[in-house]
Amino acid sequence: MTKNYCMCLVGFGNVGKAFARLLIKKKEELASRYGLSVTVTGIITGTHGQAINPEGLDLEQALSIADSGQNLNRLSTVDTPNKTHAFISACPADFMFETTPVNPQSGQPALGYLKTALEKGMHVITANKGPVVHGYQELTELAKKQNQGFMFESAVMDGAPIFALFRQPLVGANLISFKGILNSCTNMLLAMMEEGKSFDEAVAYGKSIGITETDPSNDIDGWDAAIKVSALVTVLMGVPMTPQQVDRTGIRGITPEMIADAKAYGERWKLVCSAKQEDGCIFARVAPERVGAESPLYSVNGTSSYCQFKLDVLPGLGILESDPGPETTAYGLFADFLNILEVA
Repeated sequence: MTKNYCMCLVGFGNVGKAFARLLIKKKEELASRYGLSVTVTGIITGTHGQAINPEGLDLEQALSIADSGQNLNRLSTVDTPNKTHAFISACPADFMFETTPVNPQSGQPALGYLKTALEKGMHVITANKGPVVHGYQELTELAKKQNQGFMFESAVMDGAPIFALFRQPLVGANLISFKGILNSCTNMLLAMMEEGKSFDEAVAYGKSIGITETDPSNDIDGWDAAIKVSALVTVLMGVPMTPQQVDRTGIRGITPEMIADAKAYGERWKLVCSAKQEDGCIFARVAPERVGAESPLYSVNGTSSYCQFKLDVLPGLGILESDPGPETTAYGLFADFLNILEVA
């Protein structure tokens, strides 16, 4: 017998739509391999309105409406609140998936959305770094109290299983330090500058293809990288840290002359993210660095990401994610869904 689960989608931008497409693609596999089905009962988005249908929304139609810039309200079979907290409370669902823009300063309003869903009795899954950094302990305790799941695999390195790796295969290992490239946007911008484009030209191109965050300064000034560093420290090292506590320098100061000088010595500029435990303290940093061909960071190109971990039981373990996109982030959400069901 197939077990059905209802879903509420908060956010329906590139990642939210990619997740909807993945649900359609995996429909038959979910039934045959896992004996389950899913029904999206509600979608709310800042640009395309909102809709609730307790019997299930037509995802193909929802995608068509959103892609054409129209309003989702026509799909609703009940009156729907246009305020997100009220919408979550009104939506009949077992899971809430949150993919709204990140706020590195406070994690709001996404943090509040997750709390509302947990209090209503939903499992919550987010691709948003903000709530993980600013509300990890609170959300974890609330989820435990409510006997619900709280997962966030897509918050760092898209769908690459960083958090799951430490939760399952690396059980019993202690993280001492990590170093890598966690912001794919700046990695691409620096590569374009190597090819002769100015900083402004590279940023304009990044905006045109949608590779930058909603606010490009989050990437350029290192905020996106810093919040990813603080998320890894908070969850994997067990020490609460906000991006404001990360020693942060962005890439605005990198000039064509600096790019050319590094190239002349066989080196490249990278925005390097790192953290280490030393004498009971955590030192976290985001800053541009010149790396040579002997560094694993040197060959991380385009929008790819890489992180190398040093553990008390393993001296070096790396994860490389090549050319991620909304589809890989959507997979992280999908994997979290199945993992919650596995332990529920």
